[in-house]
Amino acid sequence: MSAFIRSEARLRRKKRVRKKIRGSSERPRLCVFRSSRHIYAQIIDDSTGRTLVEASSLSKDLSEKARRLGGNKEGAALVGAAISERALKSGIERVIFDRNGFLFHGRVKALSEAVRTSGLKF
Repeated sequence: MSAFIRSEARLRRKKRVRKKIRGSSERPRLCVFRSSRHIYAQIIDDSTGRTLVEASSLSKDLSEKARRLGGNKEGAALVGAAISERALKSGIERVIFDRNGFLFHGRVKALSEAVRTSGLKF
């Protein structure tokens, strides 16, 4: 399967999921994006259109280890723990998980499990 067909399929899944998921101020949306080398997560309040908390494998305050491991499950788990810690510090305890059209497998699953074990509920 070519990369074009895979990306088109992801965008179709993304549109289908986003019809149902909407973040609010009491329960914002945790959105995940993964590239071939890094993983990014942000918590968004869709009612105001603002990003409340973010973390990625490129974040300067994460260790150098997270930057090296950004393309695998260990790096995704580090990013998940970081976003959960930042969210709890900001007073966010419950979120809606938006996998952004990616399959719930591999790095996306590792990030979500790390978020759950760190105390964020969804």
